[in-house]
Amino acid sequence: MKQLIGTMLLIVGLGMACQSPQKEEKIVEKVIEKKIIQMDKALRHVVLFKFKDESSPEDVQKVVDAFMELPDKIDVIQDIEWGTNNSPEGLAQGFTHCFFVTFASEEDRDTYLPHPDHKAFVDILGPHLDKVLVVDYWAIR
Repeated sequence: MKQLIGTMLLIVGLGMACQSPQKEEKIVEKVIEKKIIQMDKALRHVVLFKFKDESSPEDVQKVVDAFMELPDKIDVIQDIEWGTNNSPEGLAQGFTHCFFVTFASEEDRDTYLPHPDHKAFVDILGPHLDKVLVVDYWAIR
């Protein structure tokens, strides 16, 4: 699925280079529609990290890099993305990084959690982690 979406985005990107802005929006909408149809049933695994004050930006980047390598190592991961908090509300309670992992089933998630590569990631994370918050939910459309 990741390969299919990547191919679709490449095609869209090539097409958008020759399209007007109005057509770009329609093409992106079509890609999003297809992704939604393909991921009709999706278990979301949301992970928020608050890093220790003494962890350097380089330490945090090593954690991010290690997390983003997991899909190449654990085939039950359907999709992954991450970002840093930029909310103006001031309610983040020190959590700065959000990772969003998609699975097809609870069984896939349950395969991921004790997976040796996930455990190796946790070992990289551990020395830099102050707090973590995890929420799993079934996406409702």
